[in-house]
Amino acid sequence: MDLLSSLRSGTSVFAAELRPPRAELATAEGMDAWIDTYHAVRRLTRQGTFVFLTDSAVGAQEEDNLRHLVTNLGNDVPRDRIAPFLTAKHSLEYCLSYAERAHQQGFPALVVLGGDKGVGAPRSVEHAWQLREMLRQRDHTLTLGGWANPHADAERQVDYLSAGNFHAEFYLTQVVSHHHAEQVSRFVRAAERRGLQLPGLFGVFFYRSANRRTLDALTSFLPVPVEALTREFAEGARPEDVCARTIRALMDAGARHFYISNLPVARAQHVLGEVLEKVGVTA
Repeated sequence: MDLLSSLRSGTSVFAAELRPPRAELATAEGMDAWIDTYHAVRRLTRQGTFVFLTDSAVGAQEEDNLRHLVTNLGNDVPRDRIAPFLTAKHSLEYCLSYAERAHQQGFPALVVLGGDKGVGAPRSVEHAWQLREMLRQRDHTLTLGGWANPHADAERQVDYLSAGNFHAEFYLTQVVSHHHAEQVSRFVRAAERRGLQLPGLFGVFFYRSANRRTLDALTSFLPVPVEALTREFAEGARPEDVCARTIRALMDAGARHFYISNLPVARAQHVLGEVLEKVGVTA
């Protein structure tokens, strides 16, 4: 099944979010990073896992994910298992061309986001829904994904998702942790009470350690429970344990679908499998 069909089915979806190499990497270093990315995408998609590829994550300019996918993955990787990100932090001409290229190359789904306003290039539109509206007017066949934030007011977020101008068939959420289970539960209850039919994937960050400098830096881009994570790692928890606790707690709070970000690219398939084994589910 394609992504949207899988999200609408009765089975949970556990996707991986990968980050393309940074654009400023030297040629040799960038090539090595892309080779790792290619292998990760191939392994994950061939086992049936959906893969999201970011676009200028955390404000850093990344390589054109679509161009590299088309050039290097060939036709042996199922395109319906890959959903590239497109942020509005490019020229409008680039954004429209990007979506057209995605359609022409057989990618059925695209996640269209505004992008962090505080870093990097400015947005070409004020809100992501405006870009999705333009893309929808040009192509009715692309499945578009949007964004929601369970850390914000739940009713207001459901207002956005249910609005007629949201122009998306699914959404991803900001990263949440098991330490944010109450916020997730509040968001899920509001969506259920309002009869929201739009499926969503909840973001889960794979914290690799409790390095204080790293965690503090991450707080600029996502809500990080620094003190709680530091305690967990100090008590002997492994990264896979912490990630599995988050997924299990969010499932208990009512979340059904997930994307796991910050997986170590060279071992993404293995690590994701280990995490899901600890949760007690399969990809």
